[in-house]
Amino acid sequence: MYSHVMVGSNDLEKSKTFYDALFDALGAKEGVFDGKGRLIYMHNNAVFLVTSPIDGNPASCGNGATVGFAADDTAQADAWHAAGEAAGGTTIEDPPGWRENDFGRLYLAYLRDPDGNKLCAMHRKATA
Repeated sequence: MYSHVMVGSNDLEKSKTFYDALFDALGAKEGVFDGKGRLIYMHNNAVFLVTSPIDGNPASCGNGATVGFAADDTAQADAWHAAGEAAGGTTIEDPPGWRENDFGRLYLAYLRDPDGNKLCAMHRKATA
């Protein structure tokens, strides 16, 4: 549905520490900087980027925006959440756990990155 997700940061080295830990928990490789100084992660045909804003203004998080990451199971979502907390992220909303909604039963774990971007690891319960 999308080609990539990009979030802004005011401290790319701090973001690299945070996202390297977060994506390691999902089995991805550490991020690399491209020629324009953007931090890039590629995993399972998805691309996630972190950048300083092009307009030169400070980065800020989007109110109402969430970036979701697929977790293979609840243990991986919990490891993702723990890695994010240990690397400077902040737990938000309810603790990681199962939620019922119109899309079925979902295991969700929410964090904010060091710049305030809202992130979620999600595992969808397999249907029989």
